[in-house]
Amino acid sequence: MRRPRRPRADVSGSSAAAASFTPESLVVGTRHLQIGSQWVTSLAIAGYPREVHPGWLQPLLTYPGRIDVSLHVEPVDPVTAANRLKRQLAKLESGRRQTAEKGRLVDPHVEAATEDAYDLSARVARGEGKLFRVGLYLTIHAATETALVEETAAIRSLAASLLLDAKPTTYRSLQGWVTTLPMGLDLVGMRRTFDTSALSAGFPFTSPDLPPADPTAPAAPSGVLYGVNLGSQGLVHWDRFALDNHNSVILGRSGSGKSYLVKLELLRSLYRGVEICVIDPEDEYARLAQAVGGTYLHLGADDVRLNPFDLPVHTRPDGRRTAPKDALLRRSLFLHTVIAVLLGGELSAAQRAALDRAITTTYRRVGITADARTWTRPAPMLVDLRDTLAATDDPAAGDLAARLHPFVEGAFKRLFDGPTTTRPEGHLVVFSLRDVPDEVKPIGTLLTLDAVWRRVSNPAIRRPRLVVVDEAWLLMKEQAGAEFLFRMAKASRKQWAGLTVATQDTADVLGSELGKAVVANAATQILLRQAPQAIDEITRTFDLSDGERQFLLTADRGQGLLSSGTQRVAFQSLASPTEHQLATSNPAELAADDGQTDAAVDLGPAPHEWPDDEFDTGDEHLPVDSD
Repeated sequence: MRRPRRPRADVSGSSAAAASFTPESLVVGTRHLQIGSQWVTSLAIAGYPREVHPGWLQPLLTYPGRIDVSLHVEPVDPVTAANRLKRQLAKLESGRRQTAEKGRLVDPHVEAATEDAYDLSARVARGEGKLFRVGLYLTIHAATETALVEETAAIRSLAASLLLDAKPTTYRSLQGWVTTLPMGLDLVGMRRTFDTSALSAGFPFTSPDLPPADPTAPAAPSGVLYGVNLGSQGLVHWDRFALDNHNSVILGRSGSGKSYLVKLELLRSLYRGVEICVIDPEDEYARLAQAVGGTYLHLGADDVRLNPFDLPVHTRPDGRRTAPKDALLRRSLFLHTVIAVLLGGELSAAQRAALDRAITTTYRRVGITADARTWTRPAPMLVDLRDTLAATDDPAAGDLAARLHPFVEGAFKRLFDGPTTTRPEGHLVVFSLRDVPDEVKPIGTLLTLDAVWRRVSNPAIRRPRLVVVDEAWLLMKEQAGAEFLFRMAKASRKQWAGLTVATQDTADVLGSELGKAVVANAATQILLRQAPQAIDEITRTFDLSDGERQFLLTADRGQGLLSSGTQRVAFQSLASPTEHQLATSNPAELAADDGQTDAAVDLGPAPHEWPDDEFDTGDEHLPVDSD
């Protein structure tokens, strides 16, 4: 029977809204419906197992095909429930007595039903439970009639494995479809009596999908797409900035897809307006930074320098400049740490005193004093500090000047031989540390971390930020690097920032107190494929089940386990062709590409195009020095 769609007159309001959901055509068959181009059939559950366990509806809800599951619940008042149980017990007992009088064999089904009826009657009488009339119905969707037959057979087999007897709604196909619509109508009326405990085992519907941060929020969901849910074929869409803290840790063996996943998250976060700083020990983010118009600082290359004497003076889009009130004092204290790291040890009391005087004198010689109006003048350099130390008669100062010689005129002067060449500013800033010589790796790392923290703690930037540390085990070998990760993990939330730590050396991270603190302060934890040698430590730290442990041992590249509190989901990372081209580190693909990646990604307005009110913090403004 075909019911063509009738022409509609002018409708408005609720009538127009209802008409927009009316199908173009509806063909009603014996066991199926054809709704437009879709084929639909409905099943009613006529038989149930004797016992159900928590989450007994999960296999139906996570079926990879398109299926609607509808559960209709009608409470039975206590008086009616007691009378029905009394009559049912009378029938069962009468049957048992007749069987005994006739000398027949005992029917095990009747015996089991009698025991259950007595138990249920006792719980209802004590008020420990109630009775409900429950109807469970399924509607299956397919694109063709052949596919519908195959899907129906698969669903009925799945239901049979759960001891559920699924019957087609023959000659009531239209009623079956309407029953599974979100209208609260049960036109089939195939019910079964459940008690409270049995019914509660099906609520809430358990699912391997991660719940949204606020299911009642009317706004569109926010967050980043991580990939496809391996359990439900849904999408894993997660918003780190909706959690208690915004930190994330990614652990996996070499080749498991850590950097690939980090790059995908980075690209998709840029579309959300998140500002990102990347500490890249292996120089893997250069192509990506070039594609999105980011700032790339290749430390260790010629003419790339970071001046440790630079004051944290920030230029706003309107041209005004701001700085903390104690900027000069904080920079002087930081320079004590810089010199100690450069010289490879703690300074004596006499050396610290001489250095403190020399730092103040060096700033004063270029016109920078405690007056904030002078802080916009060009900062001194390391060679100026060496000259100041050498010009004094203090033996401690002379010793410091001699030890600083290799860093201002010797073999290691490349990093300090001049003012800062590239300001670490922009929507994406990548610090590459691969080519920094091992002899100056500690100080290069320290200067990089200082630049990142100054950017993150800048109050003039009111937008979410991420700090990405790839191959974090290389950074944690340096004391300054390990302390920076610990500080970021603790304090980044207050700066509207999140820390992403990715590493393949799980044992080193979990084997230190600082590493454990970084993991413990990450609300989002992602585990990719693990080596058998590290799986025991991972299992203890993250309290993995046997199934999760086996999954991490056998996961394919890009497959992982996303964990946040009590919520865990297995996923497969998913990328578009353009994203894959920018994120891959496969040598064969990079060689085929031959370095000719010209992909450009539109990230919306540039930083200088953002509205001024996003930067209005009411901080003290520094006038540009007239000199």
